[in-house]
Amino acid sequence: MAGYAAFLRAVNVGGTGKLPMAELRAMIERIGGGAPQTWIASGNAVFAHDAPPDEVKARLAAALKTYAGKPLDLVIRDLAQLDQILAALPFPDARPQQVVFF
Repeated sequence: MAGYAAFLRAVNVGGTGKLPMAELRAMIERIGGGAPQTWIASGNAVFAHDAPPDEVKARLAAALKTYAGKPLDLVIRDLAQLDQILAALPFPDARPQQVVFF
């Protein structure tokens, strides 16, 4: 199984887009993901999955749309991509909460 990270935009912000992290973890398991872990109420999750990234994204996007009744912005990165991004950061000493990537 490959490792993935999911980043959801605009969930649990100012009372809009409520998505309990327990529900996100359950959703990931329902689409075939294993060992999902979330970070606070951020909409960020890591998990394992057998499918390629595009298929994982399509499955999770569909599950999120069913839950929310509308499409939600979603970025999926495999852990190898995240390692490459971190290795190429132009500001290696920056505080993590001050670094953004797409």
